[in-house]
Amino acid sequence: MSDQHTTAAEKVEGAERARGELRDALDAAGVKLPSLGLDAASCAGSAPLALIDLGRCNVATARALAAALRSGGSAGRQGATR
Repeated sequence: MSDQHTTAAEKVEGAERARGELRDALDAAGVKLPSLGLDAASCAGSAPLALIDLGRCNVATARALAAALRSGGSAGRQGATR
């Protein structure tokens, strides 16, 4: 379905699913982003962007995330092009 035909609710639901997928993948890599969530302002209105806010984290979490990305980074780049 193209973005033109996606309703606001569908965009937000899609973002919620993507957030859950990201949280699960991060959990599997041993990384917890405590502020991971939807950006409320981007989900408002009739044509929301439905952005995922990765939030803030401490230095140890940032390093764990960097290590997880380095160990599986090529798979992430392939998935981002879909």
